[in-house]
Amino acid sequence: MPDSIAELRRDLSEAYRIVANEGILDAFGHISLRHPTNPQRYFLSRSRAPALVQPDDILEYDLDSNPIVPPVVRPYSERVIHGEIFKARPDVNSVCHHHGPSIMPFAISGVPMVPIYHLGAAMGQSAPFWDSRDEFGDTNLLVVKPEEGASLARALAHHSVVLMRRHGATIVGGNLRELVFRTIYSARNAEYQLAAHMLGHVSPLTPGEAKMAGGLNLAPGPVGRAYEYWVRALAEREGRGADDPSVRRAEAAARLPAPSQPAGKSPKSGTAKKKRRTS
Repeated sequence: MPDSIAELRRDLSEAYRIVANEGILDAFGHISLRHPTNPQRYFLSRSRAPALVQPDDILEYDLDSNPIVPPVVRPYSERVIHGEIFKARPDVNSVCHHHGPSIMPFAISGVPMVPIYHLGAAMGQSAPFWDSRDEFGDTNLLVVKPEEGASLARALAHHSVVLMRRHGATIVGGNLRELVFRTIYSARNAEYQLAAHMLGHVSPLTPGEAKMAGGLNLAPGPVGRAYEYWVRALAEREGRGADDPSVRRAEAAARLPAPSQPAGKSPKSGTAKKKRRTS
C-alpha cells in the first residue's frame, strides 16, 4: 500500500503507462485504484491516453463516480465501470477496462476465453460475457450510466475478467500490481489461444491447474519479478536510467525473500507427502 496519496498517484499513473507500453492500452482504456483508507472512494485519471498519464492527472471519486473536487479537466465518461464494480466487490481494489487487440476477437465472436497456459491462469476460470443489448438494447456501446455499470458488475460476479460483447474487457485485482499482472497475462493468454485455434486444437487448463498456477503466479515473488521488468522497460522507453527512483523501488521489491516454507511442504497443501518405505 502506498505511504501517501502522492505515492498512490505516482504508482497509478505508472501502471497506466506500463500497460500501454505492453501494447494493451492504446489511446483508450483506463485503470482505477480504491482509496487505501476510505473504501468508499477511488482514484482514476482524467480523460487522457494511458501512455501519457502523469500523477497530476489522477482524480478522486466517490463510489457513485462523482468527483470529490469539481474537475477543471474532462473525466472519463465510463468511470461508472469502476465505481459500480467497487460497490459490488469489496474484495476488489483495482480495475482496468481496455480494448486490447488480442481479446477483441473473443469479445466480437463470443468464443469463450479460457486459461490455456500457466501464466494465463492469472485470469482465473473462463471469462463470462456481458452484452449491453440484453438489458439496454441499442446503445453507443459506452458504459456511461450507473445501471449499465451495475449490470456489468453483475456479469463479472466473482470472476476476475469479464468480456464485453463488441467492446472489450474489464479486469479486477486485489491490488494494483496484481491487476497489472492479470491484465497483461490475460491478454497474452488470449493471443496464444487465438493462435492455437488457428492450428485447430485448444487444450485449456483444468480447474485444478488454473487454481494452483494462478495462485502461484500472483504471489509476491512472480509479481515482483514481472513488475521490475515492466518498470525498467517503461523507464528505457521514457529515457529514464537505471538510477530512476521507480526502477530502484521495483528492483528492491523484486529482491524481497519469499516467505519461508517448512521442508517438504508446498504453499497450497500445507502437508508433506510421506516417502514410501523401501526394504
